[in-house]
Amino acid sequence: MSTTMRAALCVAAGGPEVLQIRDLPVPEVREGWSLVRVEGAGLNRSELRTRQGHSPGVRFPRVLGIECVGTVADSTDPRLPAGTTVAAVMGEMGREFDGGYAQYALLPNALLMPVTTTLPWEVLAALPETYLTAHGALDALGVLPEGGRLLIRGGTSSVGLAAAQIAAAHGIETAATTRNRGKADALKAAGVDHVLVDDGRPPADAVHALWPEGPDHVLDLVGTRSVPDSLRLVRRGGTVCVAGSLSGWLLPDFEPIAMIPTGTRLTAFHSDTLKGSGGQALLQRIVDEVEADVYRPNLDRVFSLDDIVAAHRRMEADQATGKTVVLPWADATGGRTGP
Repeated sequence: MSTTMRAALCVAAGGPEVLQIRDLPVPEVREGWSLVRVEGAGLNRSELRTRQGHSPGVRFPRVLGIECVGTVADSTDPRLPAGTTVAAVMGEMGREFDGGYAQYALLPNALLMPVTTTLPWEVLAALPETYLTAHGALDALGVLPEGGRLLIRGGTSSVGLAAAQIAAAHGIETAATTRNRGKADALKAAGVDHVLVDDGRPPADAVHALWPEGPDHVLDLVGTRSVPDSLRLVRRGGTVCVAGSLSGWLLPDFEPIAMIPTGTRLTAFHSDTLKGSGGQALLQRIVDEVEADVYRPNLDRVFSLDDIVAAHRRMEADQATGKTVVLPWADATGGRTGP
């Protein structure tokens, strides 16, 4: 194995151009950590916000990437021998220590989730953060297994499409919002029953035309901008779960007594809950469902590491429908480099 690797290094806070391809030393294993050959890494909005400088605890330069899939290259854990296919999410990846935007990542053993699969790397890479978040948020809402009417705000995000697929597989009646009428077909393909085009005005009229009392559950992936409105939309006694940050992380001037109707519940889901052993069994179930064609991951586009700036520009411009994936060993033509 080479002693150097290619990585997309975020050299400072700023625009996509601060992601620079560098040759870095391959990390050396140490007690409690193993080296993973990264075969794919899903891109996430949180990485965009970290790159922009909105993660106060992150010091630059840093290799971003809160998730990855690949194989164990050098192990310090007998339960994870070399060659094991693994996934990893969260646990301060790409923040406190270098993450998935590289050909190799040194990761804590506790984060590594062994996976049995025959899926292509780009498909497997689209699953961990997206589907664990979607499943966890639906559990937090009480949608699974209780059922009820579900509204997804931010439906054409990767998590929104995954949540729609999971809900459809459980027979849940679902509505979802999108700001782009041209993305309606993607929502329908994911199993959404009612597509609501967001024209910038509160969607109350459209939602109440479907469900006069409001939805039983609102999965809010837009985040801080839409949470107060979601609390007004959900039926009295229903639940709103915030599991996305498309509009930022902070809700200014939040007044719980004034903004949360009596009996209505506001909760949140953070995928860190399902890192490591906490998510391994669920991730394997998700992989099995994908292999059985129950869930169909919506891959927006697959990029090589050399094209990481273009990938971030696409994400920042809200052009993606579904999941964007980077393959660190792919070249610009779609071939592979290295051993």
